[in-house]
Amino acid sequence: MRYVSNLPYATREAEHLTIAMSDGVCLSAHVWRPTSSDDEPVPAVLEYIPYRKRDLTSVRDSIHHPYLAGHGYACVRVDLRGTGDSGGVLRDEYLEQEQQDAEEVLAWLADQPWCDGTTGMMGISWGAFAALQVAARQPPSLRAIVIASFTDDRFADDMHYMGGALLSDNLAEAGTMFAYGTCPPDPAVVGRRWREMWHERLENTEPWVLEWLRHQRRDDYWRRASVCEDYQAVRCPVLASSGWADGYSNAVTRLLANLDVPRKGLIGPWSHKFPHLGEPGPAIGYLQEVVRWWDRWLKGIDNDVMDGPMLRTWMQESVPPSTSYEERPGRWVAEQSWPSPHIQQVVRPLLRHRIGTPEEAPAGAGGPGGGHRGDGALPAAGAAGDAGIGADAGAGAGSGTGADASSGTGAGAGEGVALTVRSPLSVGQFAGKWASYNAPPDLPYDQREEDGGSLVFDTDTLTECVEILGSPTVELDLAVSEPVAQVAARISDVAPDGSATRVTYGLLNIGRGDGTKDPEPLEPGRRYRAVIELNGVAQAFPAGHRIRLSLSTSYWPLAWPPPRPVLLSVYERTSTLTLPVRPADRPDGLPQHPFGEPEGTAPLPSTQLTPVEERWDVKRDLVGYHAELEIVKDRGMVRFDDICLDVGRRAYERYTAVADDFTSPSGESAWTMHFRRGDWDVRVETRTVMRCNEKEFLVNATLDGYEGDRRVFSRSWNETVPRDCL
Repeated sequence: MRYVSNLPYATREAEHLTIAMSDGVCLSAHVWRPTSSDDEPVPAVLEYIPYRKRDLTSVRDSIHHPYLAGHGYACVRVDLRGTGDSGGVLRDEYLEQEQQDAEEVLAWLADQPWCDGTTGMMGISWGAFAALQVAARQPPSLRAIVIASFTDDRFADDMHYMGGALLSDNLAEAGTMFAYGTCPPDPAVVGRRWREMWHERLENTEPWVLEWLRHQRRDDYWRRASVCEDYQAVRCPVLASSGWADGYSNAVTRLLANLDVPRKGLIGPWSHKFPHLGEPGPAIGYLQEVVRWWDRWLKGIDNDVMDGPMLRTWMQESVPPSTSYEERPGRWVAEQSWPSPHIQQVVRPLLRHRIGTPEEAPAGAGGPGGGHRGDGALPAAGAAGDAGIGADAGAGAGSGTGADASSGTGAGAGEGVALTVRSPLSVGQFAGKWASYNAPPDLPYDQREEDGGSLVFDTDTLTECVEILGSPTVELDLAVSEPVAQVAARISDVAPDGSATRVTYGLLNIGRGDGTKDPEPLEPGRRYRAVIELNGVAQAFPAGHRIRLSLSTSYWPLAWPPPRPVLLSVYERTSTLTLPVRPADRPDGLPQHPFGEPEGTAPLPSTQLTPVEERWDVKRDLVGYHAELEIVKDRGMVRFDDICLDVGRRAYERYTAVADDFTSPSGESAWTMHFRRGDWDVRVETRTVMRCNEKEFLVNATLDGYEGDRRVFSRSWNETVPRDCL
């Protein structure tokens, strides 16, 4: 990254301003703004998150907020109620109180003498959620938003549930917020009230995972603040971005397709990072794009920001399987509109012994809306445009749109035979993280071992490059042996040496789907049709490779398995894979390097006092048949030099199972947060363990607060939550 200091506007900053809410609670704000705004007011841009502006996000904030202020904006970083140096308690995510506070903050900003009355919101992850959700409330001063790594659907496409299946990140993220939400404010800012404010947080917090587990259906809890419930509520321009390695790779294209406002989309190869800090690379000059967006929509400058394509995305090239990449090879491609008329939904039947032709796909197959069955066929060895999918049964992998029962229980004439699989719990140990952070290395590894416990379908060797852009779908004609059943579907790029790099995946709890109807137990042996929508992706499969679809009945620990092992029967010919094929030779009209070099202002100085530790270990005991995934992300002790504060953060996750006992999975999330300056030495330790039996989830959690070596607070929870077709 290039650090710049010569910016159009000289700036000043106020590290701690208080903004009083209507109920008397004060939120803490850090403000960077042009010095000239004393006489010439400017638009204000708000980033509103719970991750502690004074220390934990201060380095990142120092890269982009002073940069934007230097281009003529008042940038404001506010700690949510109950976090950092703000008063109150943070009880859950995206509550009505949180959004009311945001509206009051925007009104306060618009009323400041240095603000011209116009505001914007920006952020990544929680900050992007907040911006999109507040935009749907249409506060009068809010004229535009810039969002990265977010979702518009809190139930079907967040880290809680995917295709009606429970994600392990539901526990992991709850563990993160259990720790962040119970940290103390800084006495150097709030004074002697720090201890009172801290204990208010400790005494009024419970593990969020309990509330998230209590809502296993798409009820009002999830509908509230899910913008997909009413896209027309968003009336301001939106610049949206994400990365293909992120868990939030789908919402950008949904917004492009459903919003009716000026909008642009940007998807790179990145993990859960801002695009100017993007990993895997290439990172881009994202802040330059943001400045142009604000100039157009907050200052009214008639620039060219709305010219050109609606979507720009990184078409990823083939790579060997790895848990981490510094750079993903590829190129930028563009689509003028979304959905794109240039992308063909190519349907191929799943066949056991030979490659099917497009005409052999069942009528109407290919997921919602059907699929294209003639032109744009996948090339195969010896017959370009005549490729289907072949199948092999392994020893036993999604977000879904649901399942419907079909009539009858046996295969009809011409439907082919049923291919069966019952996956072991070991399938999924190389699945990586639901949302990659690229530290520790957390991307999926070689899928060949996973494929041994899956039902596997391959194309013939490709005779020319095939590129896909969008969300593949799998439509299955199936039967299962248990009332609760899950299918994980994944697409891999298979190299000539046999190595398999996962490209995308999806999950479906067959009786639950996307939650649009109430879940119900399945009837064992009954035929159902199920559609699994995989995560969106842009991927090129080169000539000489094969495209593989793998299906498994478990995907632990990425997703919590069903209560009992499931035998899945998939009927050939009446089951299909639909790929969104984009012509590889279509001209894009983009320059080779359409973005500038990443740049920002110089980060605040910090000193690493103790080493960083990052581990991702898969362990197997072949005596007791105990399998374990252990994740360590220890940032060590870091000194923030400007405020003489030492901060330590250590996260530990552990996921275990025994043999094929589907009631044995256990997940653990433990955090230590440590703050130290002179005689002030405070530590928070949290631990959450989640287990299960066939009927319930069992949650044990502890929260301990320390001053020095003296424990000053301790509380524990032992709760059970019934499983609801999960």
